[in-house]
Amino acid sequence: MTPPADSQVGKAVKAVDRAHVFHSWSAQGLIDPLPIAGAEGSYFWDYDGNRYLDFSSQLVNTNIGHQHPKVVAAIQEQAAKLCTIAPGFAVDVRAEAARLIAERTPGDLDKIFFTNGGAEAVENAVRMARLHTGRHKVLSAYRSYHGATSTAINLTGDPRRWPSDTASAGVVHFWGPFRYRSHFHAETEEQETERALQHLEELIAFEGPQSIAAIILETVVGTAGILVPPPGYLAGVRDLCDRHGIVFILDEVMAGFGRTGRWFAADHFDVTPDLMTFAKGVNSGYVPLGGVAISAEIAATFDQRPYPGGLTYSGHPLACASAVATINAMAEEGIVENAASIGENVLGPGLAELAARHPSVGEVRGMGAFWALELVKDRDTREPLVPYNAAGPANAPMGDFAAACKQRGLWPFVNMNRTHVVPPCTITEAEAKEGLAALDEALTAADAHTV
Repeated sequence: MTPPADSQVGKAVKAVDRAHVFHSWSAQGLIDPLPIAGAEGSYFWDYDGNRYLDFSSQLVNTNIGHQHPKVVAAIQEQAAKLCTIAPGFAVDVRAEAARLIAERTPGDLDKIFFTNGGAEAVENAVRMARLHTGRHKVLSAYRSYHGATSTAINLTGDPRRWPSDTASAGVVHFWGPFRYRSHFHAETEEQETERALQHLEELIAFEGPQSIAAIILETVVGTAGILVPPPGYLAGVRDLCDRHGIVFILDEVMAGFGRTGRWFAADHFDVTPDLMTFAKGVNSGYVPLGGVAISAEIAATFDQRPYPGGLTYSGHPLACASAVATINAMAEEGIVENAASIGENVLGPGLAELAARHPSVGEVRGMGAFWALELVKDRDTREPLVPYNAAGPANAPMGDFAAACKQRGLWPFVNMNRTHVVPPCTITEAEAKEGLAALDEALTAADAHTV
C-alpha cells in the first residue's frame, strides 16, 4: 500500500542528498536522483505518490522483492541477539548461511568465503586462483562486468573499465559468444560455440597457458546484455581449463539465486567451476553480502598455508541472518520455480509478442526473470538504436524510451541500446503482464527512432 504523498518531505530529502551524497557512476552536477519513500513486493514509490513497478529489481538484486517480511524479521531478531562479531569466530548464522549456500552450489564447491559484495568476491576468487596455480594472468571476456574494485574493474569488459584501466593487472580480454552480433561470422549456435572456443584456445596458446591462472566468465552475462551462452560453450571452456591447469571461475553475482529459474545459472549447463562468486540475490541486497564458493582442491591449498585475505565484515551476522532467511523463504515459497515459470509462460512469450509488433526490437533473449530487448534502428542491418557507449544527445532515443516507461509507472533497467526485463523473482503473472503492457506502450518511443 502506497502511503499518502508528502512532496515537502521529498524535497527535503533531495536537498540533503544533493548537498552531501556523492553518487556512483555519475557526473554529480548532471544527475537528478528521485527521492524514494518506500517499497514493497514488486513496487517502490516516491514522495509525490507515484508508484513504480520495479522491472529492474534495483540493480538486479531484489530477487525476493522489497521488504519481504521473513527477511526483515530475521534481521530484527539477529540485531537483538548479536549485531556484529569478528570473522575469526564461529557464529551460528554464519555457519548456517554457508551450509545453505554450499547445499545448492554445484559439485564440490562446499567452502564459502564471505565478502561484502560481488566485486570483493571477484577480487578474492582471482587471488585464490593466482595463489593456487602460482600464475598471474587472468582471461576475461569483452561484454562483461565483474565489479569496480581494482582487479574486478580491469577484468570488466565494458566502458566502465576505461578510466581505471591500468593495463598492468595481468588481464587479457577475449570475445565470448553472442550470435546476434557474432565476431565469428557464425550462422548457427553450433558455429558460434565452435568458433568462440577456437578463438579462446588460440588466445591461450599465444598468451602461454603456463602463465594463465584463471578464466572468469559470467555464466549468463548480465549488465552487458543478458547473453545466454550457446549449447556446449561453457563445457568447452571447462575442458580448456582442465587441459591447461587453469582455474575456471564463474561469476554468478547477478545470475545466481533464482534469477535464471535455477538456484545457479550453471545448473542450466551442467558445468561445475573451480570457484564461483555470488552476491546480490543471496539475500536480495537487504544487507551487503557476497562470497566465493570454493572447490575442495583449491580449499586444500590453504589447509596449512594461510590465505592472505580477509575483511572486517566478512560473514557479518546481520547479513548472514538475512541470507539464511532469504534462502529458506525462496525454498519454502517456490520462488526459484516461480522465476522459471514466469519466464517460460509470461515474460518469454510476452516479449516475443512485443518484438513482433515493434520495429525497434531486434532480438529478445533470456531465461527465468532475466531478459533483454536489443533495441535497433534497423532490423535488417541490426544497427543499434544508439551508438556504443552513447552519451548526451546521441543517447536521446534511449532517454525517450526510459522516460516513456516511467511515465507509465514502470521502472526500467536501461543500458546502452538495451532494456533489460529483470523484475523480482517473486513477481506475479498479473504484475508481469502489467509491466509488459507498459513496455508495449513505451516502445513506441523507441519505434519513433527507427528507419
